[in-house]
Amino acid sequence: MQSAPAARPSVLPPSDGPPVDLLVIGGGINGCGIARDAAGRGLSVLLVEQGDLASATSQWSTKLIHGGLRYLEYYEFRLVGEALHEREVLLKAAPHLIEPLQFVLPHEPHSRPRWMIRAGLFLYDFLGGKTSLPKSRSQRLAGTALGAGLKPGYTHGFSYYDARVDDARLTILNARGAAGRGALIAPRTRFESASVNDRLWQVRLNDVARGQDHLVRARAIVNAAGPWVTRVLGGIAGVDEPARIKHVKGSHIVVPRLYDGEHAYILQNPDQRIIFIIPYLDAFSLIGTTDVAVDEYEHPVISAAETDYLCAMASRYSARPVTPADVVWSYSGVRPLFDDGAGAAAAVTRDYVIKDSLVAGAPLVSIFGGKLTTYRKLAEHVLEKLAPRFPALGAPWTHAAPLPGGDFDGGLNRLLRALGGEFGFLPATHLAAIARRHGSLAAHWLADCRELTDLGQHFGAGLYAREIDHMVAKEWAECADDVLYRRSKCGLMINAADRAKVGAYVEAISR
Repeated sequence: MQSAPAARPSVLPPSDGPPVDLLVIGGGINGCGIARDAAGRGLSVLLVEQGDLASATSQWSTKLIHGGLRYLEYYEFRLVGEALHEREVLLKAAPHLIEPLQFVLPHEPHSRPRWMIRAGLFLYDFLGGKTSLPKSRSQRLAGTALGAGLKPGYTHGFSYYDARVDDARLTILNARGAAGRGALIAPRTRFESASVNDRLWQVRLNDVARGQDHLVRARAIVNAAGPWVTRVLGGIAGVDEPARIKHVKGSHIVVPRLYDGEHAYILQNPDQRIIFIIPYLDAFSLIGTTDVAVDEYEHPVISAAETDYLCAMASRYSARPVTPADVVWSYSGVRPLFDDGAGAAAAVTRDYVIKDSLVAGAPLVSIFGGKLTTYRKLAEHVLEKLAPRFPALGAPWTHAAPLPGGDFDGGLNRLLRALGGEFGFLPATHLAAIARRHGSLAAHWLADCRELTDLGQHFGAGLYAREIDHMVAKEWAECADDVLYRRSKCGLMINAADRAKVGAYVEAISR
């Protein structure tokens, strides 16, 4: 059970102070990306999030930066092309956090014919344009390392490249980038209501930790509340017809590692859906996802039927059968998709829709749908909508700027060599995990450490008190789950007693 966060000093601006230029509601990937972009263009920004940053949909993805190969079947060419371009931008912006990943697609003649798959991959390569990743190709699987994880009989297939990412850390990095440019980031602050007075938004917020209401004024509002987007609209006076949204649950399971190698599998199933099997945290395999239309979106959990489905679909291909008893962790997230009238949940567009309006002269922008991969481009489109309100708004800039910790050349291996030369006392596996989480920023909070004891208490899986101190001071961590499952994934690798020790430690230093 998640421990309750301790009350921390409020970062909210004074109620009688000047208005902020932009209030962003929602601390997921879209909200944090918008806050970063806007702050870097010269706007004063306040971001509020009712829970922890990335605590809803943005931490429950398949953890991929990808174009979405299967979206080609739904003719989502614009979305796929934009996502593939963004894949290249993000690989350069966060080389420690985002890394190339080879996908293997075993061929089954009774499913999609070979020519169709080859044509789809050719189109995928074409839409991706000039890229640093290898192009797709046909692959022989029998007797090769790429086919070693599959049942006998899968002799041929195809491969292509996308990338994987720690989704929650990507969100945190965007929040850090926003704060570094002056934005105020306020987790555990819930939007309650808003109305317009003299072309300014008058907004009532609730400081969740203290149970206190707080009033702020803003020149513009961006509603990036994800699954809660229509609820937020319901609290804004003057908004008559909220846009439609379809809540679609996607669930994943994590099992002990199914095969050697760092390649992933993309598997075609008889229902024409696909699932992924992805190497995860060295010791595990991640399997997902499902597509289930739901009404409940606040506390999604995987159902027994979804677990059975994922196990059965993986077992159709995997040399090692997967059963519900193998599942060591599972998670579910709800995608807030724009309701385009499609019947099946899998067919609902993954493209984002941005709705903007003036309410009594005050700008309001609301976001429906979207993908982890396209968050940065979405932010640029939102700022385009707001530009008429802010004539001095700066030019787009995030396409050429690294995310915090990503300002190094030569790739992750070069960073590891540099960190290893300076902090060689760290076990290699611990150093690699720290580098992947923090990139070049690791050297900042490790700066005065000369031996392992300088890192303080070790809670397991390479998680030390010194890193937790950094997460609390610079990354808004306030409870055990913030540290163990969002800012790191160490919760999967340490026992319950040590997880409880992390919670006690975070509570003690957060007071």
